Amino acid sequence: MQPSFALIIFVKNLVPGKVKTRLAATVGNDKALEVYKHLLQHTREVCQAIDAHRVVYYSGQVEETDLWDSGFEKARQHGNDLGERMKNAFAQVLAQGYTKAVVIGTDCPGIDAQLLDTAFDALEESDVVIGPAFDGGYYLLGMKAPHSFLFEDIAWSTATVCETTLAKCRQHQLGYHLLPPLHDIDEEKDLVHLQATGK
Repeated sequence: MQPSFALIIFVKNLVPGKVKTRLAATVGNDKALEVYKHLLQHTREVCQAIDAHRVVYYSGQVEETDLWDSGFEKARQHGNDLGERMKNAFAQVLAQGYTKAVVIGTDCPGIDAQLLDTAFDALEESDVVIGPAFDGGYYLLGMKAPHSFLFEDIAWSTATVCETTLAKCRQHQLGYHLLPPLHDIDEEKDLVHLQATGK
């Protein structure tokens, strides 16, 4: 039976110097790539445990053969910034008839299958679900309709992303559910959170 939910996974292509650039600035490109591979593996394992249609959106070209080969549809991100790329991905999957859609990145070692199930469940009662990151961004966003304004006029990769998104929800009278805050791995000081998960 076709799942009625869609899980969108935003990934970066495994190109040294192009992934985890803030981390690479202090630990080097090779170490940053190694960390990112760990994060990808963790995210894949979590996503495979979810009963949803799973779509991997690549930052660059779609990889023909990689760890997303089994059980994942593959697509390419389109848009001038992160907001536009997420907006287009949501519009694409919701237009296919899925009743709920959730997007995650691959930077969050604390994410697990139970949390993703909770996010989909929260959309029964709420218009939007958000997983705040401790750095002020978010590690997860979910919705049932393509609310394009949630992706517009936002200073991406800053500490105000989550709060601005919540303000837009309130402004447009959308009910939202907040998940527990988690840590992203962006800089060398964040690696302690990777080690804490035993990865």
